[in-house]
Amino acid sequence: MKRIKFCLKGFFAITLMGLFFLGCDSNNDTPENSRLTVRMADAPGNYDAVFVELVDVMIKNADDADGSKGWVSIGNVTPGIHDLLKLTGGVNVVLADNTVPSGYLGQIRLLLGDKNTVVKNGVRYDLKTPSAQQSGLKLKINQTLVAGATYEFMLDFDVKSSVVVQAGNSGNYNLHPVIRVSTTATSGVIKGTVSPIPTDAKALGASVKVGDVTISAFANDLGMFQLNGIPAGTYDVKITYELAAVEQTKIVYGVIVMDGKVTDMGSTSLP
Repeated sequence: MKRIKFCLKGFFAITLMGLFFLGCDSNNDTPENSRLTVRMADAPGNYDAVFVELVDVMIKNADDADGSKGWVSIGNVTPGIHDLLKLTGGVNVVLADNTVPSGYLGQIRLLLGDKNTVVKNGVRYDLKTPSAQQSGLKLKINQTLVAGATYEFMLDFDVKSSVVVQAGNSGNYNLHPVIRVSTTATSGVIKGTVSPIPTDAKALGASVKVGDVTISAFANDLGMFQLNGIPAGTYDVKITYELAAVEQTKIVYGVIVMDGKVTDMGSTSLP
């Protein structure tokens, strides 16, 4: 999977390749509908909190990049303000989950509100989203949804890779999202727990190298972490932690990942 950077200068597009159908839902899907689920999680960042307000999740059948017409809400959307840094250790939030018309799906758009803030060193700053409230964050899908099938994908906001940057000397912060997209059927998950944790140590997170890309995740207060969207293969997982205020690493070798599966590493002790 690759990181995909959005420059907030109007519309933003990412291509979601290989969107797979994950199964059938006998409760709500009809021969004319498919089920679409959008989830959000977070990758590490050096902030106390990053609050993003989601207003709506919309879809569009056409694939034209600049057209402003034809957008409709997915429905059954969960609007609200989400702290991205709370979405760690396997925690994610469902942004939308509903049946949509089967057939061609061109784009999905995340519409943000204006209640976006970032907290750094205990100080809260307004988080500017130059055009996101009007145009939204657009995901270019270009896929045909099969009737009766369920589609699910995860959005990993990578805070550390400049989701939030300071705007020159203005003292303002702008949102320039770097988002990694993964689908359940075409990737796997690695999860685990750093335990027991010595009294003078702190679990920071875990990471793996996928080609030239590093996929990383925070550990939560219980030492739990989860790496999403890992292609099938065998990986060496790097555990990062602080011991006596010094950052150190421990490698767990030969972790096997399979598409559509969760690999549980269990507990990893420190040091």
